[in-house]
Amino acid sequence: MADKYLSRQEDEELLPMVGGCLGEALEHKKKIEERDEVLSRAAARIMALGGSIPALEELSVKRTEREGFVAELQKAIVQIQEMGCVVKDLEMGLIDFPSLRDGEEVYLCWKFGEKRIRFYHGIHEGFAGRKPLDDSLADEEPPQVQ
Repeated sequence: MADKYLSRQEDEELLPMVGGCLGEALEHKKKIEERDEVLSRAAARIMALGGSIPALEELSVKRTEREGFVAELQKAIVQIQEMGCVVKDLEMGLIDFPSLRDGEEVYLCWKFGEKRIRFYHGIHEGFAGRKPLDDSLADEEPPQVQ
């Protein structure tokens, strides 16, 4: 059970902030993956060349940069969680918002880049179990996601 449930409208008001934090998290994730690729190639070179000595200073810088990006990624995820959201799949940019629908706990489901929350699913279902919400709020201007 969630500590707090918000309405669809309240959750949509959070979208600019959630989207901003998620965008930062995705950018940090990309930078981590880039550093991982550099470090993996260096390790492969060392193995292929029988333990040759790589540019240790450069690799140390890449490791330090990676650690910084990991810390920033974690910080962005914590900020999203502090808003009451659940990061379901960082790779896909999926965020769930705990909510109540007809007295039942559900997740309002949002994917990075969507202009509004249009789907929900049960707490034991995932993205594949998304069901459309009614469009009673369709005439209202949704918040802008960055």
